[in-house]
Amino acid sequence: MKHALKFCTTMAALVLLLVACNGYEHETIPNVRVNFTIYPDNVNYYNLNYIGGHEYFTGGVAGIIVYRIDGNTFVAYDRACPHDWEDPAAWLEVDESGIMIVDNHCGSRFNILDGSVIQGPSRYNLRMYHTSYDGRALRIYS
Repeated sequence: MKHALKFCTTMAALVLLLVACNGYEHETIPNVRVNFTIYPDNVNYYNLNYIGGHEYFTGGVAGIIVYRIDGNTFVAYDRACPHDWEDPAAWLEVDESGIMIVDNHCGSRFNILDGSVIQGPSRYNLRMYHTSYDGRALRIYS
């Protein structure tokens, strides 16, 4: 009994440690592991060759939007809307203007530069992934 209690306590502490070390926590969208590298100058990613361009990728909870802010800065967001992330009809898209990300299902709109809410019903910003660009390779990771 004493060993079982010690084991349970140790396991609970490990779980808490792993959760605490996972980094960024989103209010609604669960954390998933993301780690891939692309080369924006590749013809497969033509839209990322210019400022204001975006591409859609698989991964995350509902896919990932990668957007080029300037020559060296990219942002990456999960396509799951924070308001209704479990609904496949609520996947986010870049609108025609190229400056907002929208959920055409619930009507939420988000700033493409920082993922902040422009219009609800979503009360939460987009789930953002880390990016690292060395001038050639772009890494997207959580």
